[in-house]
Formats: sequence, structure tokens, C-alpha cells
Amino acid sequence: MRTAMTRRAALAALGAGAAVPFLGSRAATGRPRRGTSRQTATGTAVSGSDAPLHYLSLREVASRIEAREISSAELTENQLDRIAAVDGRLRSYATVMAEPARAAALEADREIAAGNYRGPLHGVPIAVKDLCYTRGVRTMGATPVLADFVPDYDATVVERLTGAGAVLLGKLNLTEGAMAAYHPDFDVPVNPWDPGLWAGASSSGSGVATAAGLCFGSLGSDTGGSIRFPSAQCGIVGIKPTWGLVSRYGVLELAGSLDHVGPMTRTVADAAIMLEAIAGADPNDPTSLPGPAPRLLDGLDAGVAGLRLGYDRQYAANGVDPAVSGAVEGALDVLVELGAAAVEVEVPEAPFVDWGTICAYETVRAHADNYPLRASEYGPYFGGFLALGATVTDAEYAAAMERRADFTARFEAMLATVDALVCPSTTTPFPMLDGMAYDTMGAFDEALAAIAQRFDPPLTGIQRFTAPADFAGTPTISVPCGFNAAGAPLSLQLVGRDRSETTLCRLGHAYEQATEWHLRHPEV
Repeated sequence: MRTAMTRRAALAALGAGAAVPFLGSRAATGRPRRGTSRQTATGTAVSGSDAPLHYLSLREVASRIEAREISSAELTENQLDRIAAVDGRLRSYATVMAEPARAAALEADREIAAGNYRGPLHGVPIAVKDLCYTRGVRTMGATPVLADFVPDYDATVVERLTGAGAVLLGKLNLTEGAMAAYHPDFDVPVNPWDPGLWAGASSSGSGVATAAGLCFGSLGSDTGGSIRFPSAQCGIVGIKPTWGLVSRYGVLELAGSLDHVGPMTRTVADAAIMLEAIAGADPNDPTSLPGPAPRLLDGLDAGVAGLRLGYDRQYAANGVDPAVSGAVEGALDVLVELGAAAVEVEVPEAPFVDWGTICAYETVRAHADNYPLRASEYGPYFGGFLALGATVTDAEYAAAMERRADFTARFEAMLATVDALVCPSTTTPFPMLDGMAYDTMGAFDEALAAIAQRFDPPLTGIQRFTAPADFAGTPTISVPCGFNAAGAPLSLQLVGRDRSETTLCRLGHAYEQATEWHLRHPEV
């Protein structure tokens, strides 16, 4: 049995780097530039009719479907062909739903031909993380314990996407249980920009599929950063909504009080379209917020004049890869040029050790039907995490939640002074593990020891820019803001007050339209 000190060290390591133990970083330089060279080490900027069909935005293909310039069936077949051609090495899909997708596309075409156009998702091929229940299709959560689990109903988010007419291509790979490491029996998604780069934790399949043009948008989930990590690492847009804005009914749980479900796309407008479709109150989820989905597209082009952007240079730059901090400051400069005002703020320090305590405690309870009864079927990392969670007492959990509440109050007070906080999504473009693969990661304690050696929370911890908004439940958007010298994507994060997704999308869209990072795609 672990001693109290060992447990504390383990929980501290989880707070520093809940994703995986990275043992190095690429040197990186560079800042975003407006209207300059269109060629990177691994991608070329293309837009409009110059872009291949699979790299068009969701909004663009939606307009072509509505105008009947292309059918949903043609578009769906294009996506299925591309998945068959390239996903054998990218490994983003856990399950490809080819025949149901073809049937849904034909039905969409019939409805549109009859004048029953449902909106910008109608007939558009998308995919969801394999945490989301899909009726009659396996929902495995990347763990053998659930390998044969076939739900008899759809998650609310799936029901809302298909209700909007979207065509579901399939289910996307993730880490075991949506925690940190992959089970040896499941595929590890490969970053399409560079196989030597991490694909970004649990929503990695969503990040890879979206970046590589294997869907026009996807769903991810975020408990400690798993929408933002893969969005940053794969060079796409990700929204972690306000906690409760999107129903979690029918989504496999990691830690209920920290879990968020949100869209991952190639542009801000696309993310807004998907979030409008999935957000809003759900009677099946008692934690969902009352009221309808926000109207994110209405104010998308309103500009940023007069908006106040908080920036804490010590928080955003100290201990951060210079390429990342430089790109983020460059992005702030662009937004100021567009009319926003930069305001100095001080970001309160988050109790990172408490993230591990809360997550571990809640995860054990989420898996109560199978753990410890089937403990031997879990992988070495996730099994060890569950074992750690089983040792957390009610009193320890309550104390951690109290400290979390105190931090949340201070964090929200800071956010109340501005329209959004500007910071990176990650401290650096993280490489793959040195000398080991995710699926052969050693024992849980060994992995945590490596994390503790690599990170010093909160200064350089991997969750430095992600855990605070998970603690507080406040919304964020991650937007591409450049590349480093090696061609790895860099990412800007905007953090807002509760239910400020409209403002965040407005800011992200304005920045995106003033630059060209969203036009660059990996050469897959």
C-alpha cells in the first residue's frame, strides 16, 4: 500500500502532467506573420477552390451541399475513401461506420432535394470520440473492459448532431478511459504534421482526424486539457465550453465535475456551428445548464473593437517555449491592431495537486461497475490510476474541492475584469516519449516518476494552461497561431467568463481572418 507521501507525490505528478511523461522538447523559434510566406516545413496554405475537398471548411462544404453543387453522398464517399487510404497509418478511427454513413448521406440528399434543409450540418460528414454512446455501435472508451459494450441509445450530443442532419462517419480513438495513456490493445493516433510529435492525450483521435481531413469536424472531451492539447498539437480549433453548457448524458465519464464535451474543427466558424448544435439544456443531464444553445454565428463578424484582453506575462511566458510565448504575444498584437485593448492581469495560482486528487476519486466511482472486480483487464497506467483513486478518502476529496472552490472564486474574479484572458494552449509542442511508446508505457508509478522529473508544477507543468479552466468550468477556445522552426503547430488560447462562448468565438474568428494559419494543412 502506498504511503501518504508517495500518494501525494503521485497526485502532484498528475497535476503537473496528467497527459504523459515527456522527457524533452524541440527547440523552436518564430512568430506569426500576416501576409507573408505561405510555405512551412510540413504544410502549405490553401483556401477556397484551391483546397482539396477534404480540407475545405465545414461551413464551405455546407454551402455547397445547400446549393446542391455537391451531394452528401459524394462528400461522404470522398471521406470514406480518404479514411481507407490514409488512416491505416494515422490510426484516428476506432470504428468506421461506413454503411450507416452512406445511408444517412442518401437520406440527407433526399431531404434537401425535397426542400427540407435542416441547416449547416445537414449532410456534412463528422465523427465523435469513442466515449460518446452510439446506438447499436460499440462505445469502447479505449479499454478492454468495454470492448463489447454496445449502447441501445445515442448520447445527447450524438442525437443532436444527427438531428441536425450530420452524417456520422465513425468513432475516434483515445487514451484508455480518457485519462493519460493508451491500452496496449488499442491503436495510438499519429500526429499528421509529424509522427515524432505527440497527438495530444485523450482526444488525440479527434485531433488527428480533423487535422488530416478525415472528417469536417469532431467531438472531443476535456477533463484536464484533452480538447486543447490535441487542438494545439494538431493545429486545429477546439472549444472547451462552459461546464454544463453541453450535456454529458451518454458520454463515458472520467471525472464528472471536471468533464466537458466540445467541438474540434479546422476553423472557428465550424466550431461555432457544431457547438450551437450540441449545446443547451438536457433533461437527461441534471448538471446541464438551463436555457437554449447560444447563437454563436450571429455575432461572429462583429469585430473586436473595445474588447478588453487580459494578459499576464509571467504566467504566459515564464518557463514557456520562446516560440510559443512569442507566437501568443504576436497574436495579442494582432488583436490589439484590430481594436481590442490589452490589460494587465494576474492569474491566480491553481492548486494543481488537487486536480489529481479530484480526478482520481471521481474516476474510481465512475468505473464502480468494473473496478476492482475486473481490475486485471485495465492497462498498466489506467489501472494504476484507478488503484491510486481507491486510496483517496472522502475527507481528502472534500478538502481538495474546497481549495478548488477558493481558486475558482479568485479565477472568476480575475476574468470578470476583462472580456477574455490571452495565454498559450500548451507550454511547447510536445514530442513523443523518448525511448518508449505510449502503448508500452511501464507501470503507473514509473510513469509518474518520469513526470515528476520532467515537470515542476505549476511553472512548467503540462496542465498549466488547461487545468485552471477545468477547475472553474469556464469556457476556452484554442486557435492556431503559427509554427515553430521544425514545422510544429503553435496555439493561442482565449479563456472567458461563464457562457462567454459568443465573445470567444468572435475574438478567435477575428484573429483567424487576419492571419492565415487556419489555411495550412498537413501534407498527408
